Amino acid sequence: MTDPVSTPEPDEQRSPHGADAPVPLETEVERDTVTVRRAPRYPRFMTLGALVGAVVALILTVSFPANDEFDLGQVFGFLLLACAAIGLALGALVALLIDRATARRAKSVTVEHETIHPVDE
Repeated sequence: MTDPVSTPEPDEQRSPHGADAPVPLETEVERDTVTVRRAPRYPRFMTLGALVGAVVALILTVSFPANDEFDLGQVFGFLLLACAAIGLALGALVALLIDRATARRAKSVTVEHETIHPVDE
């Protein structure tokens, strides 16, 4: 069997200089009121919008008849630029709308911040 490890009391701590004299500690508690709410992650919505735009560009590239002036890679590139930009903007707009809707359900709570430091003598 092992002996339990003895820990110093929360209001006392051993001196850092190796002496066994306890150092008195003081605890300060600060209270503050904060607002807690859920918020969407904008980069994820924007990335998803750009990916949906890329899929739409691919579908549009394949659905149009072949062009004599541009090959399929060029047409896809042009459509990709436009559709990805529009998808990115729409993703940001959806995230903004969700953010506004969730802001109504925000709650105010009281938080405590505890600071423990040695007493100055």
